[in-house]
Amino acid sequence: MEPDLENPPDSPTQDPRRWIAFAVVLAAGFMDLLDVTIVNVAIPSIQKDLGAEYSQLEWIIAAYVLSFAAVLITGGRLGDIYGRKRVFLVGMAGFTLASAACGLSADPAALIASRFAQGAMAALMVPQILAIIRTTFPKEERAKAIAIYSGVGGSASAVGLALGGVLVEWDLFGSAWRPIFLVNIPVGIVALVAAAVFMNDSRSPNPPRLDVVGMVLAIAAILLLVFPLAEGRRLDWPAWTFVMMAAAAATFAAFIAYERRRARTVGSPLVDLDLFRSRPFALGLGSWLTFWIGLGGFFLVWTLFMQAGLGWSPMRAGLTSVFFAVGAGIGAGVSVGALAPRFGRRVLIAGGLTNAAGFGLYGWLAAHYGADMTSSQMVFPLLLTGAGFGMVVAPTIDLLLGQVPAREAGSASGLLNTGQQLGTALGVALVGVVFFTQLDHDSARGVEAVVPQVRAELSAAGVPEPGVRQILADFAACVRDRSAQVDPTAIPDSCVSTAGPEGGTVGQILADAGSEANAVNFAHTFRYTLWFGIGLLALVCLGFLALPREAKLETREYDMDDQVQEGAPV
Repeated sequence: MEPDLENPPDSPTQDPRRWIAFAVVLAAGFMDLLDVTIVNVAIPSIQKDLGAEYSQLEWIIAAYVLSFAAVLITGGRLGDIYGRKRVFLVGMAGFTLASAACGLSADPAALIASRFAQGAMAALMVPQILAIIRTTFPKEERAKAIAIYSGVGGSASAVGLALGGVLVEWDLFGSAWRPIFLVNIPVGIVALVAAAVFMNDSRSPNPPRLDVVGMVLAIAAILLLVFPLAEGRRLDWPAWTFVMMAAAAATFAAFIAYERRRARTVGSPLVDLDLFRSRPFALGLGSWLTFWIGLGGFFLVWTLFMQAGLGWSPMRAGLTSVFFAVGAGIGAGVSVGALAPRFGRRVLIAGGLTNAAGFGLYGWLAAHYGADMTSSQMVFPLLLTGAGFGMVVAPTIDLLLGQVPAREAGSASGLLNTGQQLGTALGVALVGVVFFTQLDHDSARGVEAVVPQVRAELSAAGVPEPGVRQILADFAACVRDRSAQVDPTAIPDSCVSTAGPEGGTVGQILADAGSEANAVNFAHTFRYTLWFGIGLLALVCLGFLALPREAKLETREYDMDDQVQEGAPV
């Protein structure tokens, strides 16, 4: 490794500017994690302002994590080759410009493209953070710096959800959702200037060569899989969607074959396939990917349930979401500090079961209370779900890295991070398909729940019985058509009131009933989708059983060295 030549990291005299440099990378990591979650509570506002279709909304969320996952390992390689400060500055500048492009987008396509760019720039920026910490701090300070970085990273999810809700609710200068992206501009400018002045550079003395072909094949395989999943429902699953998914499998097979050949000949493959010779690591990685598929989908449908289903404001949804983050903080702190070092893999299994229990309780409460569900009723299931989430996420990387040789720790860490981002993107696509398909099938439930009340109110308003029957038939058709819409918030023609002289009163009765029926349908569909998540979490727990019984949490100094040498993020 080529450390800072003026102040080597383990020399007695340390650069007094190192904590300023650390604050810069801390801000960068915070911005990245903030942008993963901040957009969730703004989705309904974006949909209304830009007229986005629901498949486009899924892409607005998935584009960031998808491009982040695709470029992540390559970003670490570039830092090793060209210098981590240089690549960090390029990533930060690009991230700031992409954030501005997101905030100024005039249509969904422009926003999706900007989110792709934002994720790719984050993938250049983020892998340098731990490497910069490694070359900036001596060993005795490194643990403190990493602990602070981990704590700030954990809080970013909560801040993202709450800040997103507050900014959208404030509607600054009539800009609706746009400040959630524009807020990155001043932060990015300050960080750029500070990094240029205070940050030292470093690079690997034996940098690996870029695997351009492997990178292209990996990106192509991911896009060929996720694109048809996101677009299929909107287009009623044309034949080309299945062709693309088959092509994704073929491309992935070609990627594996190429990586094996490159490892034998040129060397420096994008993915070290020897890692998969460790059965516990391979199954553990599969569990990690599956976990993020379930949680990535949960974050999407959870936000839709609160805003599109219950009609809550972005601020209320965002502030309610904080309870999940509180639970995650508790679970992460307890698991890393006390449980994982003693109980090893059993903590991961317990975390998966706790998360699943939170899903089950949340789903039961949603179905039981329906349109009347309140923020206070969500507190305990969110704390439980978050605690399970923290118990899985916090110790997993350390536990899984313990299953591979030290020389492969960097590559293994890169795979785990890529699996997290790819799983989130797949979760948005796959669980979105499950959710909206079930919402269509569930339309009669909402009608049945509100018809008795509607009938009584129509009769009280003086509508004759034949008219009541016709209005109720039209109302049922309206709810059914609305649930079948690609965009559930769109108003189909069958929902246009044609009431007679009593139109004002009848219209209000039907509008209120329609909102309640919609909330009931969303609540039951949310519960159904959570059962899908519970099934995924059961698979996650089975995968974690493959880890050795004696696996314990261990933070090894050679892991950090290898991760920096390989250019892989932790």
